Amino acid sequence: MKDNSLTVLAGPTAAGKTELSLKLAKRLNAEIISADSIQVYKHMDIGSAKIPEREMEGVPHHLIDFLEPTESFDVAGFVSRAKAAIKDIRSRGRLPLIVGGTGFYLHALIYDNDFSDGASDPEYRAELEKEALDPANDLYERLRLIDPASCDAIPPGNVKRVIRALEYFHVTGERISDHNKKEREKESPYDLKFFVLTLPRKILYERINRRVDIMLEKGLFEETRNLIDMGVKPEMTSMQGLGYKQAYLYLTGKYTKDEAIDAIKKETRHFAKRQLTWFRKEKKAVFIDKSCFSSDEEIIDYILSDC
Repeated sequence: MKDNSLTVLAGPTAAGKTELSLKLAKRLNAEIISADSIQVYKHMDIGSAKIPEREMEGVPHHLIDFLEPTESFDVAGFVSRAKAAIKDIRSRGRLPLIVGGTGFYLHALIYDNDFSDGASDPEYRAELEKEALDPANDLYERLRLIDPASCDAIPPGNVKRVIRALEYFHVTGERISDHNKKEREKESPYDLKFFVLTLPRKILYERINRRVDIMLEKGLFEETRNLIDMGVKPEMTSMQGLGYKQAYLYLTGKYTKDEAIDAIKKETRHFAKRQLTWFRKEKKAVFIDKSCFSSDEEIIDYILSDC
């Protein structure tokens, strides 16, 4: 492989990326860099489906478990840390393997997006953050009037990204979706191999529903209660993760238990659909339908034949 080679294993939630990534990393002599916006947080293991250290099989993982859930994290921070990890991994003669489902993070890294455009207005942002605390102020629908394409890419519960899109438009007069489209048309500075793991929709949705059941059995509600006791607030970045925000609504009396469970499953399925929509826009993405292969080893052989 070339010195600037970068292999990405992406895909929707519950597609089986974690298991496959361990086997692929061993074959590539690689270390894994997580591209997941929630796995960066400590104390958030169940809802983020974070791999426990005992199951890493000796494969080093980066960008997992390094922030407190009360801390903020964004795409610029991810790119900065991911670049540092790539440099560190290569310095030891190994290869970086990027694994995750946060398409926004992946795209920003592989196309080296510029975050120094100066399109910020802290005072306006603070106003929006205050408005977001009042349920009567629907910032998501306000964004839809300005930039419907962004609403197709941003989940309604991701208040931080909604505010960022509104702030960007306020400062520049340009829709952030148009800006992102321009960024997407750039060529990657890496010798990029981008693989997207998929499954037929029915199978994927069944796996999502089962994964949620397992999370609940492991104690998702209890984990969320611990976060609340630690002072984590619903508007914080960490609490935007699927499962946690619905569990918070249950624990604070806004949902019944059944309503929370149904909402987690429904919103996770919708999230998986948005993930696939995002990945289909990636120019170099190679889609791999797991159901067309007899084993993970066969998938890995296919990936390595393209690397």
